Amino acid sequence: MRTHDHDEIVDVVVVGTGAGGAPLLARLAERGLRVVALEAGPDFDPGDFSNDEVEAPRINWMSDRLSGGETPTAFGPNNSGFGVGGSTLHWGAFTPRPDIRDLHLESESGAGADWPIDHAELIRYIVEVEKTIGVSGPTPYPWDPERRYLEPPVDRNAPADLMALGCSRLGIRATDAPAAILSREREQPHHGRRLGSQNLGTIHQGERYGTKATTANTYLPAAVAAGAEIRADSMVHGIERDALGRVTAVVYRRGGEEFRQRCAALVLAGGGIETPRLLLNTGLANSSGMVGRNFLAHGGVQVWGRFDEQVRGYRGYPSALISEDFVRPADADFVGGYLLQSLGVMPLTYTTSLVRGAGLWGDDLIEALDAWRYSAGIGINGECLPAENNRLELSDEKDEWGIPRAVVTFTQGPNEKAINEHAVGTMTRILEAAGARDTRVLARTAHTLGTCRMSTDPGAGVVDGDGRSHDIPNLWISDNSTFPSSLTANPGLTQLALSLRTADRMLA
Repeated sequence: MRTHDHDEIVDVVVVGTGAGGAPLLARLAERGLRVVALEAGPDFDPGDFSNDEVEAPRINWMSDRLSGGETPTAFGPNNSGFGVGGSTLHWGAFTPRPDIRDLHLESESGAGADWPIDHAELIRYIVEVEKTIGVSGPTPYPWDPERRYLEPPVDRNAPADLMALGCSRLGIRATDAPAAILSREREQPHHGRRLGSQNLGTIHQGERYGTKATTANTYLPAAVAAGAEIRADSMVHGIERDALGRVTAVVYRRGGEEFRQRCAALVLAGGGIETPRLLLNTGLANSSGMVGRNFLAHGGVQVWGRFDEQVRGYRGYPSALISEDFVRPADADFVGGYLLQSLGVMPLTYTTSLVRGAGLWGDDLIEALDAWRYSAGIGINGECLPAENNRLELSDEKDEWGIPRAVVTFTQGPNEKAINEHAVGTMTRILEAAGARDTRVLARTAHTLGTCRMSTDPGAGVVDGDGRSHDIPNLWISDNSTFPSSLTANPGLTQLALSLRTADRMLA
C-alpha cells in the first residue's frame, strides 16, 4: 500500500471506509489523486469472523451513544459498523432500489422533503454498483419489468417460503429479494475469489467467504491497488482551516498518539451519527443550524408467527423475499409507504428483539424463546418524515477518545405510527394465511439518516445536491446523513451509488 507523510498535502482525506467513503476513495484513486482514508476501527481479517453472536459486536460501533425520545432508536449492533469496511461489515446486504416517488415526496404529498438529484441519474450509478459488487436478484422484477440482474437470486430459506405462501394466498406480489450476496462464485478484481452463497444465516456477524459484498472485498482493494492509503484505528476529532475558511488538515488519534494530516479537500463519510458529531464538536459547516437536525430512522416493525413445524430461520439468507406492493398502498391514510422483507434470525439477536421490542422478561421471555425454532417473521422498511424535534446533539459526557458523546432524540410522528399500524395488519394477515398459530409484534426502527441533509437552499440543509458543504467549498459529505428523507428502500445501495456520484462531481 502506498503511504503518505503527514506533512504532505494530499489531495483528499476521506473519513470513513463504509458505503459512503469506499466507492469515492476508489474512484478518486483510480483517477490519479493522492487520497488517504482514516477509519476509526481496526482492519479485520475475514478469516477471524465467526458465527458466534457474542463475539460479533466487535464489528459494530459499541461506544455508548445516548438515545432518548418517545421511541428511542437502538444503537450498538442495530446501527453502525466499526472497522475497515464500515457498516457493510455487518449489513444485511438487502439491496432494493429507491422508488422515484420517494425522491419527490414533498412534491407528491406536500410532506417531507424532495431530493435535489435526478432519479434516472441515481439509477445509472446504482446499476454500476450492482455490477461491481455483485447484486443478485430476479429478472424480470415485478415492480420494474425493465430491470435486469446479472446474478440469479440466492436460494430461499424457510421464512421466505412461508411469506411467499401467505402472499400468494392473499394475492400480494412477492419475489426473491435483491441482495448483495453472490449466488455463484466470481473473481473480484484486486481481491480474489469470492464464493457463491453458503446459505449462511450469520451474515450480520461478519462473513468470511466473500459471498456478501462489503467495501472491504470490493471497493477498498481497488482503491489500494490504485494508490490509496487506508489508516485503520484512526479516530478523527479535529478539523483545521486557513484564514479563508478552507479545510487544511484533519487531526486524529491513533495508538494513543495524536496526528495531523494535511489535505487539499476533506470528505466526511462517517455516517448519520459520527459525521454530525464531528461537525458539532468542531463547530463547522453549520451556518444553517441544520447539523444534527431532522434525524431519520426507518420504521422497522416486525411481526413473528409461530408454526406447527420447525422453521429453523437461522438457516439461509435472512431476507430472501421482498414485496413492494405497499410502497404506495391504495388504502393509505399516510404519506409514503413501506416495503416488506422476510426475516430469519440468530438466537441472541431474536432474544434482544423480544426484550427490546416486546418488553418480555423472565418466564415470558423463556417461553417465547422455546418457540424460536418454530418461528418466522416479516419486517418492514418504512418511510420516516423529517421532524424538527428529532435531532442529534452533544452530551457533556466524553467517550474513550475524549469527544462528547452523541445524544439522539427520536419520536415517531403520526405518519410513522400510521405506517406501522397498516404494516402490522398486512404482515399479520400474511403470516396467518401461511398457517401461523399465533403472532407477536416487535417494535423496532433502523438506520441513522438525515442529520446533515442535502438541500438546494443553503438555509435548509448542510450540503448541496452534490454533497458539497454550503459553507466550506473544499468540505464534502458522502454518507447517509445527507438523506433529505428516508426512502422506503434500505439505504446501503443508494449510498454506494451516491458515493460514486459525489466523487464524479468532485473530479468535475
